[in-house]
Amino acid sequence: MTVDVSTGADTTGADATGADATGPDDTVATIALPAFGAGSVDVPWAVNAFDDAVDRDTSWLPHSHPTHELLWNERGASRVTVDNRIWTVTPSVGVWIPAGVLHSASTTAGTWYRATHFDVRRVSPLAERPVSIEITPLLKMVLLRLADEALSAESRSIAEAMALDVLTPSGRELVVAVPASPWLRPIVQALQANPGDRRLLDDWAQELGATPRTITRAFQRETGLAFGQWVSVLRACHAIEMLAGGSDPEDVAAHVGYATVSAFGAAFKRATGVTPSAFRVSVPR
Repeated sequence: MTVDVSTGADTTGADATGADATGPDDTVATIALPAFGAGSVDVPWAVNAFDDAVDRDTSWLPHSHPTHELLWNERGASRVTVDNRIWTVTPSVGVWIPAGVLHSASTTAGTWYRATHFDVRRVSPLAERPVSIEITPLLKMVLLRLADEALSAESRSIAEAMALDVLTPSGRELVVAVPASPWLRPIVQALQANPGDRRLLDDWAQELGATPRTITRAFQRETGLAFGQWVSVLRACHAIEMLAGGSDPEDVAAHVGYATVSAFGAAFKRATGVTPSAFRVSVPR
């Protein structure tokens, strides 16, 4: 039996897309994949690439791979969830998921995603937990070269070594840690549903019967960020998804709760390192 570690399918005779359940209008796909332990499947390669352009909104239920995985997008934005942390994946920022780590994912119709897998026996883990990876032009070029099935063994070995040499964690993570405390749930649910919600810390303190200081300490303890910082990162991640989908910065600014485009631009650059316009230009269409 040959197992596709990207899909978990038996590729000797089965469909390599996993178990796909669609909604009644066939516009939403939910894919179930197995949970493999790290190194539980022998693979005949050190690095292997897989990609797919989805034509429907798609969700992958919790699963894990026997190999380390680098997820990144050729087009569009998607989300990867591990425990209480949600990573935003784009053409410029991917996420490294160590072998055996349970994760789920979702993306919207039109997204073209790429998954590069690394054999645990020949590639040391980049990190023991998921981390963001900057997809630099050089790294992208090497990863695309590794996707070429006609590559000679010698060329593949050189490309694999180069990929591992330039593959490093990014100093800037597009990740939102979701607080677990039930009493913070109203804040989290409201802002996830509507990142443009403009209620301030004092407003939430009054609604929850707590002090602003108590809420700030709780967010700091559970997410590593102060409340205002957490809101800014959440809004930036929502904004990235809209910009990757082709929305204008002006529309995105209003949707995620900024009164002016300039205020949105400053907050977005603090979170991502680039302006909204520069990010939108950098996303392939």
